Amino acid sequence: MKMYMFEAGILKSQKQYFTLGQGVGQAFDVPVPFALIDHPKGKVLFDTGNALETVHTKEEHWGAILGAYDPVMSEEQWCVNAIKKIGVAPEEIKYVILSHLHLDHAGGVGHFPNARYVVQRDELHFAYVPDPYMKLAYIRKDFDKDVPWFILEGRQDDGFDLFGDGAITIHFTPGHTPGHQSVLVNLENSGPRFLAADSCYTTDNLAGALPGLMWNAGETVRSVERMRHMQDAHGVTVMTGHDPEAWKSVKQAPAFYD
Repeated sequence: MKMYMFEAGILKSQKQYFTLGQGVGQAFDVPVPFALIDHPKGKVLFDTGNALETVHTKEEHWGAILGAYDPVMSEEQWCVNAIKKIGVAPEEIKYVILSHLHLDHAGGVGHFPNARYVVQRDELHFAYVPDPYMKLAYIRKDFDKDVPWFILEGRQDDGFDLFGDGAITIHFTPGHTPGHQSVLVNLENSGPRFLAADSCYTTDNLAGALPGLMWNAGETVRSVERMRHMQDAHGVTVMTGHDPEAWKSVKQAPAFYD
């Protein structure tokens, strides 16, 4: 099994949106990662980054949220084109696991015609009727599509084993949104790696700093505490979601983890 990491461009933003109350007004350009896991039973995407529309029509596609998060992405970095660089066609993707349905994670929904889209029920519901302060982060035209959803049910399905062999397990990590989920990839040589996505933006969050955007602070803290336990007790490497410094040390495709 191999895991490839990709960057679907960056978001030009400010630090206070990633560490609550810290770095107010400070420019903070963050990566938009997604992963491809090549498992013997099928190829899996974890998240899909920004929509292709952000390359040429981002003002129309994203609207007012550009004031806080400004995407910079090339056509080559769009998820569908990016995976072709390692010889993978979109038709080969068996599952797309979506950490959540925010605009910088769900931009590829519907572009993998043979995939099932794995999402938490709470996330899908919330995406259609979000709380007002988070409404701009959901672009309905990205995810409101007739795709085969594979629905997970929160804590009831926590630790869902995608292929039944312990290689890829899906963990319920609410806080950033009601239905956020993360993935633990158990690699033979690189060891267990936890793709946290937005449940843990940066290493500062892992150390205890609250993120700047969250649905529920208590759930956020509990999810991060769980990651710390996985890290300390089980030797899991936590791969944060939007950390520009940590991203510098991440192997990016065509390099891979195995």
